[in-house]
Formats: sequence, C-alpha cells, structure tokens
Amino acid sequence: MDYKLKTGEGAEGGKTLGSAARALTPLLADERTNLIIAISCVIISSAASLLGPAIVARVIDTAMAKKDYGLLLKYSGWLSLVYLLALATSYLQTLRMGTVGRNVLYKMRNGLFTKLSNLPIAFFAQNRAGDLISRVNSDTDKINQFFAQALMQFFGSAFLITGAAILLLTFNWRLGIAALIPALTILVITRLISPWVKRTNRAGLEALGALSGDISESLANFKVIVAFGRTDYFREKFSQANERNYKASIAAGMASGVFMPLYTLAGSAGGILVLAFGVWLISQGALTVGLLIGYLLYVTAFYNPLRQLATVWSSLQMAMAALDRVSEVLSLETDLVTVPDAPKGGKGALLAFDHVSFAYGAGKTVLDNVTLTLERGKTYALVGPTGGGKTTTAMLMARLYDPTTGAVYLDGRDIRGFTPAERAAKIGFILQEPFLFAGTVRDNLSYGHEGLTALSDEDLAARLTAQGLDGFVARFNEGLATPVGGAGDTLSLGQKQLVAFLRAVLREPEILILDEATANIDTVTEQLLEEVLGRLPASTTKVIIAHRLNTIREADDIFFVGGGALTEAGSMEDAMAMLLSSKRAS
Repeated sequence: MDYKLKTGEGAEGGKTLGSAARALTPLLADERTNLIIAISCVIISSAASLLGPAIVARVIDTAMAKKDYGLLLKYSGWLSLVYLLALATSYLQTLRMGTVGRNVLYKMRNGLFTKLSNLPIAFFAQNRAGDLISRVNSDTDKINQFFAQALMQFFGSAFLITGAAILLLTFNWRLGIAALIPALTILVITRLISPWVKRTNRAGLEALGALSGDISESLANFKVIVAFGRTDYFREKFSQANERNYKASIAAGMASGVFMPLYTLAGSAGGILVLAFGVWLISQGALTVGLLIGYLLYVTAFYNPLRQLATVWSSLQMAMAALDRVSEVLSLETDLVTVPDAPKGGKGALLAFDHVSFAYGAGKTVLDNVTLTLERGKTYALVGPTGGGKTTTAMLMARLYDPTTGAVYLDGRDIRGFTPAERAAKIGFILQEPFLFAGTVRDNLSYGHEGLTALSDEDLAARLTAQGLDGFVARFNEGLATPVGGAGDTLSLGQKQLVAFLRAVLREPEILILDEATANIDTVTEQLLEEVLGRLPASTTKVIIAHRLNTIREADDIFFVGGGALTEAGSMEDAMAMLLSSKRAS
C-alpha cells in the first residue's frame, strides 16, 4: 500500500470551506456551550457597534441642531453603555474561543498521534520523521490559532458587514449601491486569488516540514558527520533547506498580505463615492448633514470589518492548508488489520510461509513464491548478501508487513488472525540498533508488558533471579534504577543491547528474531548476550540474521536468502560457498 503523503504539485486541491467545516465538526462536539456563548457575544457586540452610528446621527440632527445639552448628555450616556457592552462581550467571547482553540488543539494532536501509532512500518519508511513532527506541532498550531483568534473575528466581521450593508441600503438605497460597488468588486477578486493563496501557504508549511526533516536527520547522524569532518556539509545542507524555507515563507507572507491593501483601497473608494454622492444629495435637499455623517460612519462600519476579514481570510487559508496536511494523515488506514476469521494452515509448524511473495510497492520482488517451516525450539539462521531479503523475511515473520501473495501461519493460524498484542506476546524482535526510552533500566525492561509493569521493584528483582538474569542487571551501576537516555545517559552500546536482550528474554516469546543484533558489539559482549539468550525456555524458536558467520555456527538450519528465494544451505561450508558465489555474481 502506498502511504506516501502528498507534497509539491501532488498536494494541490485539498479541502473546500464546506469540507473543512465537516472535518472539524467532530472536534467541536464537546464545545457546544462555549461556541453558543461566544457566538451570542459576537452578535451582541456587533449589534452594539452597529447601534453606535445611528445614535451619533440622531445626536447631530436633534441635540446638536437644537443645542439641547441635556439631551446631548443623555445620548452620550447611552452611547457609552453601548460601547461598554460591546467591550465586555468581546472580551468574554475571546476567553471562550481561547478555550475552544486549546481543546481542539489537544484533541487534534491526540488523534493525530494515535493515528500515527496505528500505522504500519511502511508508512514511516515512506515519509520523513521531521515532516510528521511538523504536522503534529506546527500545522495543528496553525489550526488552533485560527480557532482561538480568527474564527469569532470572522463571524463578527461577517455579522457587522451584513448588518451594515442592510442599514446602508435601508437608509438610502442609492447611496447604499454606491457604497457597496467597491466591495462587490473586491469579493470577486478574493474568490479568484484564494486558491493561489492557499497553495502558497501550503508550500510554506511543506518547506517548514522539509527543514524540520533535514534538521532531524542531520542531528540523528551528527556523530558520523563529525567523524568524517564534514560539519561544513551539514551547515551547507541546512543553509540550503533554510533558504528554501525562507523563500517559501516570504511567498506565503506576500500571498497572505495581498488582501489587506486591496480591501483598504476598496474602503477608501467606497467612502469617496458616498461622500461625493451624499454632498450632491444634500444640495438637492434629499439628505441631511447628520444622516450623511451617520451614513459615512456606517460605511466605515462596513469596510473596517471587511479589512479585518482580509486578515482573517488569510488566516483561514493558512488553517485550511494546515488542515489538508493533518487530514491526509488522519484519513490513512493501516492495511495490517486483524482478520478474525482468518484461515488455518501450516499444520505441525510453529511458523510457516505458504508460497509467499513480497515486493515493496511497485518495486522489485524481494521474495518470490517462498515456502518455509520453522519448528518449535530450533535455531534458524538467515544469511545472504546485503539487500537479499533477510530483514524483509524477518519482518514478514513478525507481521510488520503482509505478503503480496501467499500466507504466513503462526501456531496453525493465519498470522493476520492475531491481534497486535497477541502477536507481540508470541514474537520478540531485537534490532541491530537498540532503542531505549528515557527513564531507567527498570522502565525499559517492563515497557509494553502489563504483567511486568505491575510488579514492584522487589517482585521484578525476584522474577529476574528466578530466570537467572539478576547477574546481568548487577552489571549496571545502579541496578534497575540506572538512568537510561537523556543527559544522564552513560550506557555503552553493549549495555543498551543488553537491556534490549533482557527485555526480550523476560517476555519468553515463542519466537525470537535477532536482526544483526550483535553486529556492532565486541566479542566479549557478544558472549554475554549469548548467555542471556541461554536463559530462554528450550521451546523458544530463534531466528538469527547475521553477516558474521561465526554467530550462526550453532544453528540447526541455515537458509540462504537471495534472488527472491530461500534456499536451505545445509552446512556452514555450503552457506559460505553460496554467499561467496552471490558476491562474485554481483
């Protein structure tokens, strides 16, 4: 299955305003109360703002014209109350929408990370970690900013614009048409250029994701960069990525900023048209001075939120571009689903391949019609050239991938019938590079195992003693409390691999796969790890992948993996001959 996320030209299109609203609706299901209060506050605040110009016009045509200062004070008091009400409701809706934004951010990041944790290895092989981090952090934050800062401003501006437009047309329809002509023109322009603004903003987000990916990869391999004395290459590569991000962000900023001057121009044009036409109407006796001033205030009340809407619209385009990138991940579904009614097969074998073929996407076939059986309690070795398919075979055994054709059976059942938890309990996997979490040795030994996690330190120590593993834990300075990871990490590679081995042995899996697990450690540590493996139950089946043939001398069966096939080698000498032959052929 293709899990490659869209970038560049392939990322064009995306969500419309309607589809974006539908995608966000589930996240707002629990925010109904906050939204109702916020929308009510927006309506009250907008209505108060629209009432202000009418009071001003009334003051000019009555209290000021008649020089009635008592009436002037009365109207001033009412005007003050109106604007205080607008201030209070505006503040309340800001508080409520800030809460909505934080809640949406929390739910979206939780949902996004949960989705990532359920996707198969193939997804992570096809996408850069830095870009995924950018989607989880930066893109969701763009959506949060829109909810917290721009959404109610959007509704408030829309309400003000609608109310002001109705009042403009009600008071004098001829002046209203003159006032609205620039707005209609600018709305057509907005509709035409909005897709370009969204594409440009998406390109900016992708450039930021690519920059994050470059930094993540470079820092992860910084030891190699320093060892080869190529920090200059690191700086040059970062500079190139940073420049691409700089240019993309400049383009996005220019695209987002294009609305404001256009809307300001439209507002100025509308004011000039109304003033010129209004003066002519006054000269004809069809309009009063107070009404013209009030009318001009309504023109301002119409175009000011329109200018604010320009900024909000740019924020909306950015949020929609971010939502596109987040939704791409959320819409993915793993192809490694559990099949409850999966067929039975592989009778008599602990694990069996039944005419298994496999290829990565549309690439070259790695395994072609392979049949294999593994018996309980035996040790099997997989040898072959680099890229021959050894690790792929192991991943199919652990169901990190599904075969393109054929079936894999575990304990007489199609491996697809096991839940991930059941499969993890039966199959252990130790990689060449041990991955340990920040914490202690105890945290890493018990990670992912409910039974071990529930044990106290004393009970876990007793468990280790019962399995003859306590001597290995004693090799760490502080025993189970020895820090792992973070700034206080003082463990060597061999010690980290020892923790990985102990973690696997404590689970007593039925099958233990070791993928070059001793390739990067010295001979003494390798012997220590072999002692750890010796504590496994006799019924455990071991599958060893190794380039160093001395690590597989004790294997019961040796298979040569290469050319799409698994061939039983027979003896060490035969395995050596097949490996040398494959190297000469390549």
